[in-house]
Amino acid sequence: MAEKSLKKHEFQAEVKQVLDIVIHSLYTDKEVFIRELVSNASDALEKLRYLQLTGKDIYDENLPLEINIRTDDKENTITFEDHGVGMTEDELVENLGTIAHSGSKAFLKAVEESGGVSENLIGQFGVGFYSVFMAADSVEVYTHNWDKSGKSLLWKSDGGGGYEIEAVQGERRGTKILVRLKEDAKEFSDPGRVKEVLARYSSFVQFPILLNGEQINKIQPIWMRSKGEISDEEYNEFYKFQADAFDDPIYRLHFSSEAPLEINALLFVPGENPERWGFGKTDPGVSLYCKKILIDAKPEGLLPDWLRFLKGVVDSADLPLNISRETMQDSALTKRIGQVITGRFIKMLEDELKKDAGKYEEYYKQFGIFIKEGVVSDFKNVGQLAKLLRYESSATEKGGLTSLDDYVSRMKDGQNDIYYLYSPGRDMIEAGPHLEAFKARSLEVLYLYEPVDEFVMTSLGKFEGKALVSADNADIGLGAAGPGEDDLAEADAKDLCGWIKETLGDSVNEVGVSGRLVDSPAIALNADKFMTPSMRRMMKAVKKDADLKYSVNLEINAGHKLIKNLSLLKGKDPETARLVVGQLFDNALIAAGYLEDPRSMVDRLYRILERVAEK
Repeated sequence: MAEKSLKKHEFQAEVKQVLDIVIHSLYTDKEVFIRELVSNASDALEKLRYLQLTGKDIYDENLPLEINIRTDDKENTITFEDHGVGMTEDELVENLGTIAHSGSKAFLKAVEESGGVSENLIGQFGVGFYSVFMAADSVEVYTHNWDKSGKSLLWKSDGGGGYEIEAVQGERRGTKILVRLKEDAKEFSDPGRVKEVLARYSSFVQFPILLNGEQINKIQPIWMRSKGEISDEEYNEFYKFQADAFDDPIYRLHFSSEAPLEINALLFVPGENPERWGFGKTDPGVSLYCKKILIDAKPEGLLPDWLRFLKGVVDSADLPLNISRETMQDSALTKRIGQVITGRFIKMLEDELKKDAGKYEEYYKQFGIFIKEGVVSDFKNVGQLAKLLRYESSATEKGGLTSLDDYVSRMKDGQNDIYYLYSPGRDMIEAGPHLEAFKARSLEVLYLYEPVDEFVMTSLGKFEGKALVSADNADIGLGAAGPGEDDLAEADAKDLCGWIKETLGDSVNEVGVSGRLVDSPAIALNADKFMTPSMRRMMKAVKKDADLKYSVNLEINAGHKLIKNLSLLKGKDPETARLVVGQLFDNALIAAGYLEDPRSMVDRLYRILERVAEK
């Protein structure tokens, strides 16, 4: 029997400190050691496969390329075995005996200088293996290098003062790691618990993972395959698995890029938007992988918030990771990946819109709110996103949508502004007084139905050089219509406006004769471009006790019978005339969406009815 050669190695003081940081500072969950060891095994198998392709003479040539995991709850152990490249004695020292390839002293110095362990710092050091000591009392690593001249070796350590390396007999090619678990980590000798961790982190590892003989990773990482070889059924099944969904997606985006970044991505737009049904803000649903190993199921900052509805996978081999693979070390690189994904998704929507406008409109009715969020928040892509906005307008049928581009194409000669009106519904807009002047002049008006729409228009400001203007603004220059034959005389109209202003007092900013009314007796106009009704409601929702007042102008229709009668009534019966003015003003506020408390109006109506009944 050959004599065993046992070599004891002491961890340097600095290495002990690094190991302490790894175990106690860098990882948040003990279970990640399973992911780390599976990832290392996958890398070893990938290297072996490459050697096979290059024609190397390999020891134990016909061993299967798979990862075997065995649990033993009686012995309280878990074992990981692969038939990859294995390690030489020098590689054991380099890979397992030295935590930081860049030097533990340099690592600790950098920690000291930075005042702590930063994400950018820890990603420079290859210490994933040492996460095992969060769960292990001791670890034994059996290995045999791929070369036929290699030796069978055993590396073992308890994570304390050092480690031992000795020659052993009979090991197959690859690496076997026996983890003797701590008492408080006994859960990882339970196959059910281990299966749960593998399903979360390692479902798409390209090599078979066998847990006590049962293959765990049966779902293939289809985002790495060519689009031409994947059926719609396969795509839909993967979507349902990844998103934990039951519906079919509306759209999918599958692409690969090598420059400037290596990215493989498969993204889906779900069939339903749960935010529409009041289920709260959707959590991000795009998982981040590196070489088919899950890094983060919900990576913060990968995609802009307005894309939180997307489901799927982004896999980037270029991503440098921190020690735990739980966060990305280079936030600038993460943003670059996000920018690539965002740009590709917007381009996909543009292409889909050209192919099938009807399908895009169905998508927009579900997810248009996110496009609007993007217009407000994604300054890099605001121009492209604005072209994806869709609204009803006075030029469309009910339910029909138009784009800002199409609106501009229909603008009249000399028209410099894009007009819009906000109201909860089309009928309210078309029954109100604000549309009258635009109908009379054949000017198209966009119809906005959601409070956020006004914020979108205010934020956007202009489109293709045309200002976006609310049609209820007081200072819109539509050109004077000129007095009609039956209008009040100019002097009488001016006198009536002064009297109305005196009667209403500070509740109205200005009172004047309107050049925009056709059928309505009066109109309330916003004298403050920013504080629109919907903007006020949004701000009140954020700060309920905020004192946000409207600045309203009242314009009267000098040709309307009610206004002409009011001019006479103020002299004959001033008290009744004041009641009529109050009601006229409240009616105008209701039509404009300004009146929030109708109680005073109801009391006034009763008094008007009393006077009518007396006669």
